[in-house]
Amino acid sequence: MGLFDQILGAVNNPNQQGSLGQLGNIISTVNQLSNTTGTNPSTMQSVVGVVGNYVRSALQQKQATEGNEAAQTFVNQYAGTSSNPQAVNSLFSPNIQQQVAQVASQHTGLDAGTIQQLLPVIVPLVLNFLQSGANAQNPQVGGNSVLNSFLDADRDGDVDIADAMQLMSRYVGR
Repeated sequence: MGLFDQILGAVNNPNQQGSLGQLGNIISTVNQLSNTTGTNPSTMQSVVGVVGNYVRSALQQKQATEGNEAAQTFVNQYAGTSSNPQAVNSLFSPNIQQQVAQVASQHTGLDAGTIQQLLPVIVPLVLNFLQSGANAQNPQVGGNSVLNSFLDADRDGDVDIADAMQLMSRYVGR
């Protein structure tokens, strides 16, 4: 099952944290970033997709070295829709932050400096998206289907986070 299917499943499962409100807030924040930077929402979703790929790599490394619970704890600690520079600094070294901004700039045409300034908002957004599959009563208990699908290391062509966001924005009507 792909990432989009996992997100829809989390929204429809009362035992998971996902909700249309949560997803709507994420999409709304992406749209606000688009307005702030003067870009269209699809460009900003592309930036989020590039950042999401780097988040995946960092969380896969955390999962491999510290275990599934460490990855889930990180997601729970830093997920949100507001700026959190600590989330970025805890996940990426300064060199990786520059690399993320450069790659996103090459993919979208948006200035790398602007992207680097947006990372403290985008990283928590990606984590918030991933948090939707966590257990609603106790986020540390049980598997997070959305996070597990996202961290699927076999690169089997499942929908990435930018595609999932685009589909979710249509689904929630924003």
